Amino acid sequence: MMLRTPQVVRTAVRSLPVLAAIALTASPVLAQDTESAPEPGLSVGGLIADSGIFGWILIGLSILALALIIEAFVSLKRDKLAPPELIDEIQALFDEEQFQEAMELCETEQAFFTRICGAGISKIGHDFAVIEKTIEEMGDEESIRLHQKIGWLALISNVAPMLGLLGTVFGMVLAFKTIASSNGQASPAELADGISQALLTTMFGLVVAIPTTAAFAYLRNTLIKSVIEVGAIVEDLFERFRPSQG
Repeated sequence: MMLRTPQVVRTAVRSLPVLAAIALTASPVLAQDTESAPEPGLSVGGLIADSGIFGWILIGLSILALALIIEAFVSLKRDKLAPPELIDEIQALFDEEQFQEAMELCETEQAFFTRICGAGISKIGHDFAVIEKTIEEMGDEESIRLHQKIGWLALISNVAPMLGLLGTVFGMVLAFKTIASSNGQASPAELADGISQALLTTMFGLVVAIPTTAAFAYLRNTLIKSVIEVGAIVEDLFERFRPSQG
């Protein structure tokens, strides 16, 4: 099963104009805060600038994570996976034994529910075991595809702290290089840049990872619940084809 990276990239790219507009709007405010602040480097813009390249990478990851979270909240809703009106319409067609019309509806209205139903309808006329296996295989395939959408959030939540740690190590290397170049006579002010970068990248890594992990856990649990509910609906729909006992 291939990861649908183009969809992820398109989601992030669609979000960039909005985020860029927000950044341009906020820049004068940040500049004013920097000018009015009694101590330099305490504004949001100053903290980001002081965090170095690793801080900017983490900011990029936070933007990507936000875009993925918004897209997942919209596309993985229960009503998106199995629209109630489609369930009622297919149920009515099944009751009237209009399976060809139900198949055409599933092909027209693409959703998690209709793709599974369509796979089952295509096997009507075969043994119930064949129908059941086809539905199960399609359900597993569609479930994996949906979990891949939120899988990127798990990746970001794992990578962000490691990037923060890498930035921390880099900042400490800068601090020790300063000590070495001054023959151990470096002042606290001379060490401040490296130590500041080390602490800021750690903070940014956690700031990105914690909400991303929480969003991933919520979306995963919600998705599992929705998949189970839709599976039960499909199972009840095709139960009429099970051979009667005795």
